[in-house]
Amino acid sequence: MNPIAISIVIVVFVFFAVVFSTAVMRNNRIRKNGIEAEAFISRIEEYESTDSEGFRDTNYRYYVTYTTQDGKTVEARLGKIMQVIYQEGEKINIKYLPEKPDYVVPAK
Repeated sequence: MNPIAISIVIVVFVFFAVVFSTAVMRNNRIRKNGIEAEAFISRIEEYESTDSEGFRDTNYRYYVTYTTQDGKTVEARLGKIMQVIYQEGEKINIKYLPEKPDYVVPAK
């Protein structure tokens, strides 16, 4: 493999490592310091992804609607959840940060 290709692979790897670790740290910060609220699944976006071997997988992005402590109604994207399937209208408990209420995580 030539040096340019190696450099590109390293840059791509570092980029994805930074993005992944930032998401994990954000979710952990919300779980630790977030305010708990009751929310309802307001919409579900379905999308497909294909891995490097051509296998397709159906994934879901969940959005919730909730009311913040100061009375604002917010629709927010629900952070990464593992092997849980929600239904539209379902009630769940979430945690959010007041300074960034548009991204929440399940309160568990």
